Order: sequence, then C-alpha cells, then structure tokens
Amino acid sequence: MSDSETGPPAAPESAAALPAEARRIASGYAFAGPALDLGALLWDGVCHPDAPVRIPLPVLNRHGLVAGATGTGKTKTLQLIAEQLSAQGVPVFLADIKGDLSGIARPGQASDRVGARAADVGQEWTPAGFPAEFFALGGQGHGIPVRATVTSFGPVLLSKVLGLNRTQEQSLGLIFHYADTKGLELIDLKDLRAVVAFLTSDEGKAELKNVGGLSTATAGVILRSLTAFEAQGMADFFGEPEFDTADFLRTAEGGRGIVSVLELPAVQDRPQLFSTFLMWLLADLFHDLPEIGDADRPKLVFFFDEAHLLFDDASKAFLDSITQTVRLIRSKGVGVFFVTQTPKDVPGDVLAQLGNRVQHALRAFTPEDQKALKATVQTFPRSAYDLEELLTVLGTGEAVVTVLGESGAPTPVAAVRLRAPESLMGPVDGAELDGAVRASALHDRYAQAVDRESAYERLSARPEPESAPVARPPKAEPSLVEQVVGSGMFRSLARSVGTQLGREITRSLFGTARRRR
Repeated sequence: MSDSETGPPAAPESAAALPAEARRIASGYAFAGPALDLGALLWDGVCHPDAPVRIPLPVLNRHGLVAGATGTGKTKTLQLIAEQLSAQGVPVFLADIKGDLSGIARPGQASDRVGARAADVGQEWTPAGFPAEFFALGGQGHGIPVRATVTSFGPVLLSKVLGLNRTQEQSLGLIFHYADTKGLELIDLKDLRAVVAFLTSDEGKAELKNVGGLSTATAGVILRSLTAFEAQGMADFFGEPEFDTADFLRTAEGGRGIVSVLELPAVQDRPQLFSTFLMWLLADLFHDLPEIGDADRPKLVFFFDEAHLLFDDASKAFLDSITQTVRLIRSKGVGVFFVTQTPKDVPGDVLAQLGNRVQHALRAFTPEDQKALKATVQTFPRSAYDLEELLTVLGTGEAVVTVLGESGAPTPVAAVRLRAPESLMGPVDGAELDGAVRASALHDRYAQAVDRESAYERLSARPEPESAPVARPPKAEPSLVEQVVGSGMFRSLARSVGTQLGREITRSLFGTARRRR
C-alpha cells in the first residue's frame, strides 16, 4: 500500500509548534521500528530537538552516500553512524584514511562544545567506547596485517592498481587463467613475475598460442609495472596468510557489533592502492556470503572512504562490475556507504543504488564549485528548502538528509544538526593502538607472513645433479627468466592438465577468487 493511501506517520506531539511544512518533514522520520538517530531538524536556522531525524535500521543495506567539502564533518558522521550500528549489534567496517577514527574504541571527553551540541539536538550524551579491531594493509602501520594472495585479488583489480590499459588487462587475465588451469598458485608478486617470464620464453610461448598468445611488448609493460610497484614498497600487501573477510562479521560479548577500523595513514599517499584494496574486500564478501534477502538488520555496513579514487580513470567494464556488485550485495545483507566530496564523484549507475544520503556543506568559490553545487542539488528529491543556498551555509556538523523510510519510499529532504559521537573524537596514540592489536584474538592468525611453495618455487626448481659437479669459475646469480627457462621440472608441469597440483579457479565479477578453507 502506498504512503498516499496510508498517510504519513504522525509527527511527535511536541513538534506541533513547527510550521506545517516542517511538521510534514518531521513526520517523515517518525519510524515505528529500530532506527539510528542522526540529529534534529533545522528550520529557518533554528534547531528543533523535538523533531528527530532518523534512519531505519533495516534499510541500511540499501546503501548510502556521505558527501561534503573538506572540514564539514564527514568523519564525525561516519563515527556517529558506526557507534549506533555497533550498539544495535551490527558489525561495521571503517576505512580510516587520516587516522582519526581510532578513538571509537575509547569513551569521549565531555566539553562545553559537546554539551552545547547535545542540548541543541535533545541528545542525552554519555561517553562510551565501542568494541574495535584495528587493521593495516600489509602490516604497514598500526594494525593486524591485511593481505591478499595475487590469485584471489585477480587480474581486474590488479590491472587497476598497476595502471594497465584494456589490452594489457586482457593479457593479464590470460596469464591468470593459465596459472589457474595449471595449478600454479600466485601467492605473491614474484609468483606472477615467474609465470609472465615463463610464458614469454621460447619454451613457454606455445602454451598460449591457441588463445592469442602473450606479446613480448605487453609482457614487458606488465613486468615493468610490477617492478615499479614493488619498488614503492607494495609487495607486502600480497601474500599469506590471506585475510578472511568473514572476520569483519563478528560481534563482541554482550552482542555489540565489532567496528573494524582499517588504518590507512601509512599508505594515504598511494590512493589507488587502498581504494582498489577496499574494492577487493567488498568483492570478497560478495563472493563468499549467502543470499539472505530482506532482514531486520544488516550483517555488515561497509564505509568506502575517498570513493572517487576508485572511479577515476576506470574502464566501462570495471564500472559495470562495481555497479553490479553494489546492486547485488544488498541481498547478502551488506550495506555500502560511499564517502566523497560531491555526488558527481560517483557514477550515475552507482549513485542510483544509494538510497540513504547525508550531504554536508559544499563550497562555491569557483565556477567549477558552482557546477558541482548545481549537480548535487539535482540529485535530491524536490525539497521545501532552497538547497542551492542551504548547502553553502550549513555549519560543521550539519547536513541535508534524505533516507529510505520503512516502506522503502524516500523521506522528505531535511536539514539536520547532527548528534555528537559518544566515543573519542580523535585518534588514540600509536602505543595504545599497538597494545590493542597484540591483544586481539586475530593477531596470532595474521601477524606473521608465510612464504610457502608456490609458482615461483615450482618454476625455479631444478633437478638434483646425478654426480658431483665439475669445478667451474663462479658466475653471476641467474636471472628469474634464466631460472624459468632452464627449469627441467616445468616441462612436464606446464603440459599437465593441472590435476596433480590444483584445479581451475572459478572467478567472480571482478576476477577475484578465494581458495575454500
């Protein structure tokens, strides 16, 4: 039954003093079921604590967007939402780009400013910390190392990280396919280098002849890209033990959801790496989770910070894969919030999937800013506010909000003064973080890197000599290509059907794959 047939929910009685239009907006947020409290309605510059603005818990898997100019309060909005999700038993994943979300694990500090904000919005503010785990890509920084094998990361996402063009991406896909079918495990980057080197050798060229082959020029580009990637210290992100994204779905004793904070300050100067790695985490969840349909609460809410970096220079095929992943992961109980400066940073097909919107202030200092402002206004439903003006005068911690109601219909656009987070609004020091990491139940599982036998070792293996070698002058260590080409063991290995060493891997939308445990 439509909202027009049932009528909107009644506004709180204490909000009756509001003008009629403001009462209509307030009534759109008077939900009967469990919901998160975002803040209080702003009307004509006045905050009305008796007109709360909320978001129903069951619609958090319908995805969302948190946008706004630098310094407008996006990070605190993430913290506010994450706290309330945790309190209601929903695990949360946060990408911490600047390193200032670690305070979510510690109670906040009372201050005049916090007290004034709480009074404005009718919040009974109580300092509280929330159960949190801290992670770091490849162990670079304070956190439990998050690693992926090259095999599971897949050719599509790796091509994005390496900056390969479409033709080179297709060739990399062919290399992965060959390794998959031959049971050659690509654990780290040296495994991939070994396979590329073999396939361009005289012995290996025939292996791909029937499927188009691998040109020496393209292989050279891939190898050079890998070399540059490793030179920047990126090799640590690939290897074992590979992180199991199911560890993001845990709750603490007492039933609160665990907030998984991926600490990224150590790699914030390598944005393409961390944005693509975040996509791998999301794609891996999509790959592994079962369908659950509509549920009373999400299984996980995933905040994807600096989202525009994922979409910059992305191919159409890559964007199509993102769109399909976002569309389908909803039915697996995962909500995704993209965090960026303006909605235009997100492609239209993805933006259309984001039912919950929190838009902080925008600046309009330049003609380009003016265009972004107009484009942002056009993405909102018709409103009782002059959004083009309002979005330029909102203060820090204020936003324009529209969400999906309990019936699935969008709520009226509301200007909101947001509540204050109850946890610490700032980072904890490194020593405290390190202590929390060592105390984690996950530390022993992931802390120590493992380098077991994989493609590199198998391709480089040489048979033991049958007799004592003749003394010869010492010579330089053979190159990787020489090791591969000279490998006697590989001749039979490469021509096998792969049954002795492994099986062909089935890959998902992004070419990601996980070896079943």
